[in-house]
Amino acid sequence: MMTITLPRWRRFGATTLLALSAVALSTVVLTGCAAQSTPTNRFTLPEADGAQSSSTAEARTTADIRQLAVSPVEVASYLDQEGIVMQISDIELAAANQNLWAEELSHQLTRRLRQSLTADLPGMTVLSAAQSGSDAQRLTLSVDQFQGRYDGQAVASGEWQLHDGNRLVAQRHFDVTQPLSDDGYPALVRTLGAVWDQVGQQVADEIRTASTTASITE
Repeated sequence: MMTITLPRWRRFGATTLLALSAVALSTVVLTGCAAQSTPTNRFTLPEADGAQSSSTAEARTTADIRQLAVSPVEVASYLDQEGIVMQISDIELAAANQNLWAEELSHQLTRRLRQSLTADLPGMTVLSAAQSGSDAQRLTLSVDQFQGRYDGQAVASGEWQLHDGNRLVAQRHFDVTQPLSDDGYPALVRTLGAVWDQVGQQVADEIRTASTTASITE
């Protein structure tokens, strides 16, 4: 296996994240330091750029005909936990002990995806699966990576499907990375939010293409 030296990690700006991940893996508690507890930090993904106000979304709902139902985003089992995940090598993953998600990751990803699609698809009403009608197109999305990586990148990958009734309209794999702008978990969470925005934009582009193709063939 190729060994990555510390200076290279510093060039990618991941030094602090790697150190924090190493602490997250440790299960040894020194008696003399027991009183010096590390505070717990909780994070949420920022809102998607261009997220509309509820009044604007409500006004659009009355005028639009087409509906897109977004099912809850499914995440890999190792991501379905409180600790923010860092990939510390090509085969090792570590979940932080003191840097946690404030809300279930699946809920955050679903809400932010709906915000992004609402902004990017002005010709559609984007709803949750529970709110939509039976004639709505249905979007399902699964995530197999959503983490920081040892080379200083934030990464999101997985697959999504678009159904119209029982017909599969589109199916795509996504794999998006973006370099961290700074060390630390706040920078990682903000970069993961930006990466997820890119995923939403890719999905919106494909849905527009699929809708245009369907209109031409009708």
